Amino acid sequence: MLGNLFGGGGEGGGSPMVMFAIIGILMVLMIVFQSRSAKKRQKQEQEMRDNLDIADEIMTIGGVLGRVMVIEEDSLIIETCDHVRLRVTRTSVHTNLTQKKRAEAEQEAARREQEDARAARIDEINKNRKKSRRDRDE
Repeated sequence: MLGNLFGGGGEGGGSPMVMFAIIGILMVLMIVFQSRSAKKRQKQEQEMRDNLDIADEIMTIGGVLGRVMVIEEDSLIIETCDHVRLRVTRTSVHTNLTQKKRAEAEQEAARREQEDARAARIDEINKNRKKSRRDRDE
């Protein structure tokens, strides 16, 4: 039955229309998934720009590093080295380095906590093994 659906039965050759339809469906699915991921990424970037605070360290799309000094409706004034102040648009902010450092520190703390819990479980297992060996030997 599947052979007939894809044109591969015993009758001599498959239908090119079925193959074009399958390829078309796969292309549509690929486009849909790509657009969804792009929208999600844009939403995260906009949320990051909306949550900027004074004293956050940022990096612009052009690679300028600075600290947010003043937040205006659609622009920011950032301070770079040697007390140079620049006015940039919110859309030119690429990364909030302060937020990124906080997230990395939280991930590191969670990783350490998991490692400590794992080590505690291993110690408990080893203690139970030693105890059962002693009980068996007695």
